[in-house]
Amino acid sequence: MPCVRTLLGLLAALAVGGAVAFLGYCLYFDRKRRGDPAFKRRLRDRRRAAPRAGAGGAQLWDPEKNEKLQERFLQEVQMGELWLSRGEHRMGVEHLSNALLVCGQPQELLKVFKHTLPPKVFEMLLHKIPLICQIRS
Repeated sequence: MPCVRTLLGLLAALAVGGAVAFLGYCLYFDRKRRGDPAFKRRLRDRRRAAPRAGAGGAQLWDPEKNEKLQERFLQEVQMGELWLSRGEHRMGVEHLSNALLVCGQPQELLKVFKHTLPPKVFEMLLHKIPLICQIRS
């Protein structure tokens, strides 16, 4: 039994020694990296460039544009329903496909259309999807 204890103690000492050596290695190279003038210059350049990137990201989400898209979506759905209620399936499908084009979650909208539209109209809408994909990309 004493042999196993000394072996475990030796392994523990080696593990601690390895951890200390790795930590020393990390600290040495971190200090060397921070002392490098090129590193400081690159860091300064990145910090200067960061506010510009943040300003550009803020412009990506425009609430006014989002409201216009929502209005357009609702208008197209209403027009589609109106044409379908009049029996003009082609015009109704045209407006519903425009709604799909503007919609943020077209897969969910298609699921709703599948349950609410007559099968013939839904099939017409499915045939229109490749054209919508070409416009979107």
